[in-house]
Amino acid sequence: MRGIFLIAFSFAVIQSASGQDSKSEIRSSKSLFKTGEYEKCLESAQKAIKDGAYSIEWHILQTECLLALGRYEEAAAHVDTVLRGSRPDICLLWVAHTAYQHANQAEKSTMMLATAYRIASYRRSEYLTSAEMVALGQCLLLLGVEPRLILRDFYNRVIERDPNCREAYLAAGSLAAAKQDYELAAERYRQALKRFGDDPDVHHGLAKAFYYSDRKAMIASLDAALHVNPRHAPALILLAEHQIDCEDREGAAKSLDRALAVNPWHPEAWACKVVLAHFANDPNAVNTCRDSALKFWPKNPQVDYLIGRKLSQNYRFAEGADCQRQAIVFDPNYLPAKIQLAQDLLRLGEEHEGWTLADAVNAKDPYNVEAYNLVNLHDALSQFKTLSADGLLIKMDKHEAAVYGDKVVGLLQQAKSKLCDKYGLKLDDTITIELFPNQQDFAVRTFGMPGGDSFLGVCFGRVITANSPNAARPSNWQSMLWHEFCHVVTLNLTHNKMPRWLSEGISVYEEMQENPIWGQAMNPQYREMILDGGLTPISNLSAAFMNPPTPMHLQFAYYESALVVEFLVERFGFVSLKAILADLARGEEINTAIARHAREAEAQNPASLQEIEKSFEAFAKKRAQELAPDADWEQPARDQVDPADREAVARWLADHPSSFWALTLHAGSLLADQKWEQAKEPLQKLISLYPAHTGQDNPYRLLAQAHRKLGETEQEAQVLGKLAALSPDAADAYDRLMEIGMEQKDWMQVAANGDRRLAVYPLLSTVYRHLGQACEELGQRERAVESYERLLLLDPADPVDVHYRLAQLLQQGDSAGAKRHVLEALADAPRFRQAHKLLLSIPTESTTIREKRP
Repeated sequence: MRGIFLIAFSFAVIQSASGQDSKSEIRSSKSLFKTGEYEKCLESAQKAIKDGAYSIEWHILQTECLLALGRYEEAAAHVDTVLRGSRPDICLLWVAHTAYQHANQAEKSTMMLATAYRIASYRRSEYLTSAEMVALGQCLLLLGVEPRLILRDFYNRVIERDPNCREAYLAAGSLAAAKQDYELAAERYRQALKRFGDDPDVHHGLAKAFYYSDRKAMIASLDAALHVNPRHAPALILLAEHQIDCEDREGAAKSLDRALAVNPWHPEAWACKVVLAHFANDPNAVNTCRDSALKFWPKNPQVDYLIGRKLSQNYRFAEGADCQRQAIVFDPNYLPAKIQLAQDLLRLGEEHEGWTLADAVNAKDPYNVEAYNLVNLHDALSQFKTLSADGLLIKMDKHEAAVYGDKVVGLLQQAKSKLCDKYGLKLDDTITIELFPNQQDFAVRTFGMPGGDSFLGVCFGRVITANSPNAARPSNWQSMLWHEFCHVVTLNLTHNKMPRWLSEGISVYEEMQENPIWGQAMNPQYREMILDGGLTPISNLSAAFMNPPTPMHLQFAYYESALVVEFLVERFGFVSLKAILADLARGEEINTAIARHAREAEAQNPASLQEIEKSFEAFAKKRAQELAPDADWEQPARDQVDPADREAVARWLADHPSSFWALTLHAGSLLADQKWEQAKEPLQKLISLYPAHTGQDNPYRLLAQAHRKLGETEQEAQVLGKLAALSPDAADAYDRLMEIGMEQKDWMQVAANGDRRLAVYPLLSTVYRHLGQACEELGQRERAVESYERLLLLDPADPVDVHYRLAQLLQQGDSAGAKRHVLEALADAPRFRQAHKLLLSIPTESTTIREKRP
């Protein structure tokens, strides 16, 4: 007996040691997989299996290697063999499902999910390993179980009971990202990085979580993933997506080639190749690449979904929508294609079908954040008022529409007439414009998600979405709408086939053509960036919008784009610009179009794109050097002159009397010390050196402050008047000028600045009161009536007085209206004697009835 016991004990020890060795070998092989040495990992797994390794993990690893290398049929054949000779394992079933799917064996693929469900139905969850729980959750997700339940009852539960289960973090992050819950996705991936260290799958997941919110962080995560595994195909494909968005098509092609060198049949890599072929206007390549993407899985909905999503991200919504419809034909239950199609349709103005689809996705998948947001937004939009005129459909908050909706309609009609005529566009489609008083509603309508704080408006071609004017964020809404409608013109002219830089550049350029103080002008920051070599080459200018290091760099991208358009028009003529747009509509690449029309415009001395870029750089530098040429722009290093050391600044100023930097600091110090009189001299000098400076803390505003503190109202008004004439959004200056105008009864000044103020924020009751009174005094009866009527919509402090004034103004032309207003006044103030007298004096009939404002 003792001998038998010793033999049994020895066998157990040997078996235990063998198990430890096997686990060590598996970890070593998985390390090869992690670093992208898929062929070596495959050899290792095959050898272990041949040598009799019993763990199912070896078979799973071999299958994963074959899948990573695009050897789909071999992967399916291997799982066939394994499944015939072993007890079904849920992790193996999940991998087998993937293998069969990619090998176009749909029936077997579906059977794997059903088998996993059947096993789970008779095994209690506590007897499943953590990895099996995650795999089961992935299977159930595809079988239609509510995603939020999968996240809670499978992935999160595994993380709670087994924090070292890497697969649970990856699955939870992937599910959250797929449902647009990017914060949760990022949280799960960060937790995985802390626990498991550098892992390419985790870094890639984190990059996907950042894709729509922080491209800089996304690039950092992709770099980390590719540092660990330079052959990580998903990371290379996501990098290519980013490069496509930046219009770096050559870089995207190289990234995709790297991915295809690992897996020659990677469907997503070939799908991105299809996108590049679309942009190259190469229909043969489109078909060839799409055939390659669908070679092993002909009804893979992910292929057309990805193609369509990338096309839509580049504003080709009609083509994107067609792709999503095809994806839905392949798989009628593929929700990512349905919600993307809903967004495409909404951006194309096809609202009924778009909202219906969003509602259907929300009903099917309540965890889909984008669908949920859209459904709630639809409820809010149903309360909007719709204004229509001249092919324009404008949706606004009811209250805002009543106050200034007609002004919006008038401005857009003017923009449509002037810009369509200028660019030769016959616009037959109805253009929808939606103005949102709630910024988050604007973001959801525009991007599908909250955020987008830096955007005022966005144009999709036939649809414009925009923020309503905001009192706390002064910005000229008139210039914004002009800018966005210019996008309507250029996008329709090119069938949405234009680079972002050109689209934005023309819109900013046309702002300035309509009103010289709209758009963007050279400023000290732009001057420094240009002269320090901060220009982006024309051939890569769209990339400047995608990953700007600071908000200033993003604004500079807009400015540089407009400067390029100005340069092209000045050098080659406006006809060349229109011809470039026509070429883009035919699918030609922008750099080729620019070079061709440059040659045609300058036949005697044709220039290449590289020469054009050099000429533009010289043009931009000349413009920068022309900014305040008498100012001294030199700025000492901090170790040379400490800005906080007033004496050091004074010494610098003594040696550099025209120093913009030193004059600004010196004036600021004097104002801080309330030395109002002394501050006037440096501020006046700053204005004389740089009269166009209207940026933050500009010398006009500071000099006006000094004059006001000294009681010099006339001088204050003169300074503010200059600022008001130069700036489209100097709200404080407009307010103060109206205040001074009311005190001095300078009604022209009140009226002029009232109009300026309403172009920034049209919902201020005080402005309408001042405007009404000014127009009364100037004899502008119709404008006075209009101002007072708008004032009544804004809950004025003294409605009785407003009604009385309106009755007085209307008594000679609209007796019915006059009587209505005087009765309104008397209803609130029955003892108002003057109103009683006015009521008695109003004629009972009137031969002229004033036309009501729409």
